[in-house]
Amino acid sequence: MAVVARRPLDASAVIEAAALIAPHIRRTPTERSEALSTLSGREIFLKLENLQKTGAFKIRGALHALLRKDERARVNGVVTASAGNHGQGVAYAAQLLGVPATVVLPQGVPLAKLTAIQRAGAEALLLGESYDEAHAAAVEIARERKRAYVHAFDDDDVIAGQGTLALELLHDVPDLDILVVPVGGGGLISGIALAASARTPRPRIVGVQAAGASAFADSFRTGGLVERPAATIADGIAVRRPAERTLAIVKRLVDDVITVSDEAIARAIVVLLERTKLLAEGAGAAALAAVLERDGRVGDGQRVGVVISGGNIDPNLLGKALQQGLVSAGRYLAFRTWLEDKPGMLHELTGLLAREHINILHVGIHRLGPYASLGRVGLDVIVDTRDRAHADAVLALLRTHGFAAEELFATAPTHT
Repeated sequence: MAVVARRPLDASAVIEAAALIAPHIRRTPTERSEALSTLSGREIFLKLENLQKTGAFKIRGALHALLRKDERARVNGVVTASAGNHGQGVAYAAQLLGVPATVVLPQGVPLAKLTAIQRAGAEALLLGESYDEAHAAAVEIARERKRAYVHAFDDDDVIAGQGTLALELLHDVPDLDILVVPVGGGGLISGIALAASARTPRPRIVGVQAAGASAFADSFRTGGLVERPAATIADGIAVRRPAERTLAIVKRLVDDVITVSDEAIARAIVVLLERTKLLAEGAGAAALAAVLERDGRVGDGQRVGVVISGGNIDPNLLGKALQQGLVSAGRYLAFRTWLEDKPGMLHELTGLLAREHINILHVGIHRLGPYASLGRVGLDVIVDTRDRAHADAVLALLRTHGFAAEELFATAPTHT
């Protein structure tokens, strides 16, 4: 296949990309969620890219980029760097086209993403502590091996490919007021913004980053490229620095880029599982997290499209995310208290909880160390609660009956 001629990066490029990749990807469903609509006070429409081939939207841009390359540029193979999902997309596309692929990933990449890349036949190398360090190593490998490099977001063909999901979403729900999109390096939101740019009226477009990896949000706010640390449970959007290309598109076509806390993301993962039976990774749940915060930052529109961008979460991280989400939503209450070291005191505490039909999940007794003193023992207790208000009521109940209860793992929203 010869290379397709270069053309401007605009809505037409996204339409061309959709036609090129359509035979090889899944047209994922757009579903109205009654449960989430009730929770948020809006009509919520979910674009379910967690059901895409490879488990994330990234296959769209990766496949389009490879299909657009000249056969002579592909024959020696391709190299990329990825936090996981883009690497799976490149590996899948390379396998489809019969070309070798090398994917460089940061140390600590979720095992589920690493093994998926290897199953697709790509060479997987763990280099660097972050996506940005893996990218630097991958660029050097591509130079040494004289291979084509496929950037995860700083690439016109990747951007156009990612935007194809917006064509599907806006076809399914043409009268959206707001479209909420997770943001890492900005490839997805750039493509979506381009796809929507030719529509009249155009929905308000809002990007969402994790507060622990806020480089794009800060760059959008200041107007220039900003580098920030990237530490978040949403590993798929943990990028320390956006690209000039994506930032320029977003500044021109996107209404706002905001951040949400890891606690809010964890709560969104829990809500998706519990209310819709859908599994999302941290990056995949970030956009929904912003909508569920109900703080007005996404805008006032009633019909809201939310991109659930991926579902490739490591089982170990899933367990931690669920626990964090339940705690921050007030579904677990963990507290520490102190008892006189004499018979019957533990029974008094557990009896109080039992009379109020409060289920005890865990009791840890500390007779040594900083939690105990002469004649007293420390207790760490975890109980089931219905919500934040119920958790506060349990704490008040304990204190009213003379137990000096100190909440553990209390969280507060973090966003900009």
